[in-house]
Amino acid sequence: MTLFFYVVIGLITFVAFLHAWARKEYDLSRTVVINRPKAEVYAYIRQLKKQPLWMPWFLNDPKHVIKFKGEDGKVGAASYWKGHNKVEGIQKIVKVREGKVLETQLLFLSPYKSLSLNYMAVKELEPDRTKMVWGVKGVHKFPASVMMLFYGMDRAIGKDFEVGLQNLKTQLERK
Repeated sequence: MTLFFYVVIGLITFVAFLHAWARKEYDLSRTVVINRPKAEVYAYIRQLKKQPLWMPWFLNDPKHVIKFKGEDGKVGAASYWKGHNKVEGIQKIVKVREGKVLETQLLFLSPYKSLSLNYMAVKELEPDRTKMVWGVKGVHKFPASVMMLFYGMDRAIGKDFEVGLQNLKTQLERK
């Protein structure tokens, strides 16, 4: 019994050390160049109702439920979603810098609670070429802080951001 007690205490201490050592803050982003005017790109990305058309999480879960509240594209507008895969959350527009930046607060309710800031920014490169950055930043709480030491945000959602931006590029350049 004593050996078992020491092993358990050792494991708890090791996990606590990993949590203390782990970087808690994250900021992951991806960039794409879209061959459309900046105003057109911004008008599209600021609409929460357009996100299911290009974000891979919605496209990969056709049975998701999504509800909208408020005036889309304006501060205070929100969406609630629940996926067939048990992922549930709320997204609320918290900052709009017209023609430049859109920030939303993402609150995941399940499979575990987490809060992060989603941001999208556009910059004109040429009259018909726009650079867009899509990112997310936040703080990992325990036990995510320990898990991300071994998995990482880039590995967790980086590819989804790349796919989403390519979907967006394809949609907008089709017009």
